[in-house]
Amino acid sequence: MKKTLVALIASSVVLSMAACSSTRTQRAPGEQVDDAALLTSVKSALVANKVTDAGEINVDVNRGTVKLAGFVDTDKEKTAAGEVARNVKGVQTVQNDIAVHKANESTGEYIDDTVLTAKVKTALIESSETKAHQINVETDHGVVQLSGFVDNAAAKSAATSVAKSVTGVKDVKNELSVKSY
Repeated sequence: MKKTLVALIASSVVLSMAACSSTRTQRAPGEQVDDAALLTSVKSALVANKVTDAGEINVDVNRGTVKLAGFVDTDKEKTAAGEVARNVKGVQTVQNDIAVHKANESTGEYIDDTVLTAKVKTALIESSETKAHQINVETDHGVVQLSGFVDNAAAKSAATSVAKSVTGVKDVKNELSVKSY
């Protein structure tokens, strides 16, 4: 009787531990919390930095890898954003995919880029091949930048195809990374 009870308790402990561990296609709850905390720390550090315009920088985190994307005004700002992210405790690597704006953007171009961004986001939502919530979209002078972490290479490729199919898109910079499991 005691052996059976001990075996049942041991089995339930092993099963509970297995349920909380990561798998090839899923992260453990602790990993998700760590990434969320890193995301918050990096965003806060960017806001606190006098050089970076945090509102223009997308930040994604997957297993300690920080991915920076978006469009900024200067190379100095891009470099500073990468340095700020690297200095956050817990960050393992930084992928700095931030692009520098082309000079002299008019109000009309800004509005056109905003409309184009919305059209691309809508197309990604409507596509059965993409998970739009995984993809950040920024547009500068008709050039669409896709960033974030997607589940596989097929999703990355599909996002490029969907974005290119939107009328008005001049080019697509696919800075998406495939999640490491």
